[in-house]
Amino acid sequence: MTKIKTEKLFGTNAGKIWKALNKKGEKTAAALEKETKLKITEVHSSLGWLAREGKISADKTKTGTIFSLL
Repeated sequence: MTKIKTEKLFGTNAGKIWKALNKKGEKTAAALEKETKLKITEVHSSLGWLAREGKISADKTKTGTIFSLL
């Protein structure tokens, strides 16, 4: 087993999520999973990373949560 620096792993995935939101606007976690081809757990950890950095917002709707860049 090879250890990966978590900062690099999560930062790289967060970059994919940021690019997807920047390119096409707001999306649900499921839509981000499909577009980025990341696992849903990777999407959620990446959204957490971006939220910690103050780069995204989340809006609750009747159908789910929509994420967008600030």
